[in-house]
Amino acid sequence: MITTQSISEIRKQVSAWRLKGETVAFVPTMGNLHLGHITLVKEAKTRADHVVSSIFVNPMQFGQNEDLDAYPRTLADDQAALTAAGAELLFTPTPDIIYPKGMDAQTFVEVPSISDELCGASRPGHFRGVATIVCKLFNIVQPDIAVFGQKDFQQLLVIRTMVEDLSMPIEIIGVETIREISGLAMSSRNGYLSAEQKEQASQIKRTLDGMAVSLKAGLLIEDVVAKAQTELQHVGFKNDYLDVRNANTFAIATAADKELVILVAAYMGSTRLIDNIVVKLAD
Repeated sequence: MITTQSISEIRKQVSAWRLKGETVAFVPTMGNLHLGHITLVKEAKTRADHVVSSIFVNPMQFGQNEDLDAYPRTLADDQAALTAAGAELLFTPTPDIIYPKGMDAQTFVEVPSISDELCGASRPGHFRGVATIVCKLFNIVQPDIAVFGQKDFQQLLVIRTMVEDLSMPIEIIGVETIREISGLAMSSRNGYLSAEQKEQASQIKRTLDGMAVSLKAGLLIEDVVAKAQTELQHVGFKNDYLDVRNANTFAIATAADKELVILVAAYMGSTRLIDNIVVKLAD
């Protein structure tokens, strides 16, 4: 696998593949890779002739008092994992390469409405940072396909909307959340949890599953949410949000909706965890 910080080298290699009529899939990451990331790379490998990945801890999507400096950097381990999974080209730029004029002078991309809710309300400016870096990486790599995890459901929807609105010729693939044996969604932030906290955190998936059963049984959404919030607080979570949305439009769910997504963000200690599940109700 080739590793480079050079935009021109990325473009040169991708152009060489394209001249041979070959396709390119892209998996952007912030590094500190786990099985969830590697699953994305393996999925990308099944969908294109070549896989490009990136590792960039994007300062634009971190807010004040968030863990930018503490975010783990594990480049050597990440390179080995990406190579084993089939990636052929890795882009590892620095902030100076991505934002040469500084972030305050950087042109940005913002997806309206979706970006201001849930995680967007809790982390102002977060999705502006996500959309801007993904747009920039797409322009650098120019992939045919890009692969993202569904654990970040709102992020995936922001990216899909951006691609559609800006007429980007890129197919966005969402891959089902990869979980630990306990049910806890795999995340780089799980490494901040103690063994006891990880066990407590596994309650998130059990609560989401219970909500799905209740919604399918026809219980009122507000009652289901209230009960679940109490369950999470009981095991030591501080709730950020717990909400049920239309899985296609992201509008607040109503009794008429049949495809729902339950989304949660909650703190275990100082660690913020997110998760979601999609629920399809009978007609």
